[in-house]
Amino acid sequence: MPAGEGTAEIRLRPPRNTLNERAVSWWRVQWLLMTAVPVVPLAVLGGLIEPARPWLLLPAAVLAAAGVAAAVLLPLWWFRTHRWEVTEDAVYVRTGFFRQEWRIAPMSRIQTVDTVRGPLEQLHRLATVTVTTASSKGAVRIEGLDHEVAAELAERLTRITRNTPGDAT
Repeated sequence: MPAGEGTAEIRLRPPRNTLNERAVSWWRVQWLLMTAVPVVPLAVLGGLIEPARPWLLLPAAVLAAAGVAAAVLLPLWWFRTHRWEVTEDAVYVRTGFFRQEWRIAPMSRIQTVDTVRGPLEQLHRLATVTVTTASSKGAVRIEGLDHEVAAELAERLTRITRNTPGDAT
């Protein structure tokens, strides 16, 4: 059988859907919490240990400034570059700007579909859909989806994969 005949051709193309806008604030909160992990102990110790104050407060201030700047800028950038789409043939995900990663998971290769909502995601009414395939690269993750969109997506993927014959190759 000639290539492409009898099977749907899956091409690399930009996915159409953006993430939910609340993903920006979710990423910001994550970044600020990660920044607080080293900054808070440095600041507390700097306040308590007078001889070491300059050696502790200066790094705390530098880390805090860098963390806040990253929390403001990076989530906006990530929001502009993350895309996803689901068709009857595959799940498409694109992430990154300088180092772009495009992932395509053919429906015939999907093994499981999971929806996860961590505590911060729940506060932001977001969810992550994880599509596990037979790929050695690992699962395809779509983060930052509205929790209702994620539930509908998981149902849709389950329905499509149930009706998709397995890949014989």
